[in-house]
Amino acid sequence: MTETAKLLVDSQCALGEGPFWHAGRQQLFWFDINNKTLFAATAEGEVQNKWHFDEIVAAAAIVDDETLALATETGLKRFDLKSGDTEHLIDIERDVPANRTNDSRVHPSGAFWIGTMVKDEGPKDGGVYHYRAGKLTKIIANAAIPNATCFSPDGRTAYWTDTPDQKILKCAVDPETGLPAGEWELFADVTDHRGYPDGAVVDSEGFLWNARWGGSCVIRYAPDGTIDRIVEVPVSQVTCPAFGGKDLKRLFLTTANKNMPAEQLAAEKVAGGVFYIDLDIAGLPETKIKL
Repeated sequence: MTETAKLLVDSQCALGEGPFWHAGRQQLFWFDINNKTLFAATAEGEVQNKWHFDEIVAAAAIVDDETLALATETGLKRFDLKSGDTEHLIDIERDVPANRTNDSRVHPSGAFWIGTMVKDEGPKDGGVYHYRAGKLTKIIANAAIPNATCFSPDGRTAYWTDTPDQKILKCAVDPETGLPAGEWELFADVTDHRGYPDGAVVDSEGFLWNARWGGSCVIRYAPDGTIDRIVEVPVSQVTCPAFGGKDLKRLFLTTANKNMPAEQLAAEKVAGGVFYIDLDIAGLPETKIKL
């Protein structure tokens, strides 16, 4: 039987990205990167909050029930959800105005892996940074579109892709610090796996769910890199998955409608929305960032 995700929120995001479930607030957060907007909704799809920023914000980490740490195009910033106030914490490529942040995720140690890329895409002038307890370290260089950053449940393995290369990589990680502890090696060559590898998340069984840009699906990979199952999505540009809901068994999927020609937009009227599917597998709770 083919599983198909259903529409949850018709948010019409140009580039929906960075979804995560905030258990303390029982809310799903996600971004429209191109429109500099952050959304918050219930697991049932009721949009409860929306914030607009004066710079690109691509991802966030949970600080507490009232505060997020935002990965913006100039740096990491503390964001008060109640007041809307921001506080600059540390620069990230502030001196590279051509770049912005992209796919990012918190390691079980509380380290925040933050990807950067050229806004116009193409050149390999982006990278990935490791932030923990006030210290920022560049851990990957020469990246075009960093994506699929996620970690095994025990924090000992990291996954990552440079989307145009169509290869998901893995490396050993120090579980205490979240820093790489080995060389990057191939996890899965996804050249023939429908579309391009975009955002990813690991479930409680250690399997990796990868959204497929241009592939109209999310693919679940076993720890050995083989395909375990495929969930169809009724739009083509699927960007990132996140587990949430009270039992963490609802998989949310952000999508995008940017760069679609008129005939494709007409065929995919809900592209840019958030989709969901209820599964028999639980995800992992989000780790809070160690500021």
